[in-house]
Amino acid sequence: MADADLDVVIRQLARQLHTGLMTRAKERRDRFNGLAAKAKGKETADRFKMMAKATIEQAAAAAKRLQMSADNVADSYARSMRIAASTPVAVKVEKKAKEEPEKKAAKAKKAKAKKAK
Repeated sequence: MADADLDVVIRQLARQLHTGLMTRAKERRDRFNGLAAKAKGKETADRFKMMAKATIEQAAAAAKRLQMSADNVADSYARSMRIAASTPVAVKVEKKAKEEPEKKAAKAKKAKAKKAK
């Protein structure tokens, strides 16, 4: 995973979150369906069944939004890396490196001139 691109890692994490979210939603749905089975009145049972159905619908919508966001982020990252890789790098000419020895030589001449006096 050390050599993996971050867009792949983003997608993998989103899949893991999607799986976890849907697992928890199914557990909650099953809990509501169990409560509906134990309910004494028809209205109460219907309400629990409706809550179970709504739980799955809301979780599916949240998981879809999560997946879309992760895909957008991964695509954006991959696109920016492609652009960065294709952009040429400007090489600066090093003028300071050439100027510094001249300055050192001039200082050395001044120092020799002071010592000579």
